[in-house]
Amino acid sequence: MKPKLYKIPFAPDASFLYKQIEKSFINDPWHFHKEYELIAIHKGKGTKFIGDNVSLFEEGDLSLIGSNIPHLYRNNQDFYDASHNLSTELSYIHFTKEFLGRQFFEIPEMTQTNRLLEKSALALEIHGTTRENVISLMIKMSEQRPARRLISLLEILEELSQSNDLKPLLSSGYTANTSGSTDKINLVFEFILKNYTKEIYVQDIAEKLNISVPAFSRYFKNHTRKTFSDYVTEIRIGHACRLLMENNHTISEISYQSGFDNLSNFYRHFKKILGVIPKDYRNRFLKTTAPVSMPESSQLHFKAS
Repeated sequence: MKPKLYKIPFAPDASFLYKQIEKSFINDPWHFHKEYELIAIHKGKGTKFIGDNVSLFEEGDLSLIGSNIPHLYRNNQDFYDASHNLSTELSYIHFTKEFLGRQFFEIPEMTQTNRLLEKSALALEIHGTTRENVISLMIKMSEQRPARRLISLLEILEELSQSNDLKPLLSSGYTANTSGSTDKINLVFEFILKNYTKEIYVQDIAEKLNISVPAFSRYFKNHTRKTFSDYVTEIRIGHACRLLMENNHTISEISYQSGFDNLSNFYRHFKKILGVIPKDYRNRFLKTTAPVSMPESSQLHFKAS
């Protein structure tokens, strides 16, 4: 069985899909679709799994995901507890390369946009003024009529195609793997997100899937292009980064709250993935007298394994 293939429902009066929604939490499974996806997070925090990348998302996150790239967004665990009364707001656009005709992006005026779509095969995270402009345009689309909404989408694609604020998320040479069990990989991601702050044994998840440890290791790497251990470590480092920026705990406390068994192990993995030690990472984003904020550069980018 292949990972869940989504068939995007387009309205009769539209050639692409636009949605702006609010809900308690994101619950779509690990899935893919032939449509390109531009997704903006207006409210909420969590972890996004896109191809072989795992990184944090929060308010203002904006990504362009290429055709047939498996992906999954999951909120932080407290969003799934109704007593916390949390919610997530997001906008997304789905469109195919042929939504304006098979040759549209081949005409000379669309050369840069065509290149943008080619670059999206590595999934693109969008920053800077480009992010602000595109999110603003996406929000306005909720009030627009179909024809005006189409013009807005073309404006967005033009803005993105001219921007230097785009960063690829996936490893160079990544190719999407859409084979294997959707149910199994979803179970694995859920297991990691619920247990990464404590000791995780690969035997435990292999038993849940009723397969051997070697078979699970092959299965997981086939889907994510990373080892189970590396994937868990990256999620732990992402959690540690969030705690470092909140500045409410010592580095030693953050190490243990993020699932590391000792401080030196935490430092070693942190430096390997982010290129700096935790103290320097915190000092980059905190001001001595100002309240803690989340600057653009605080978005976590993991080096390819």
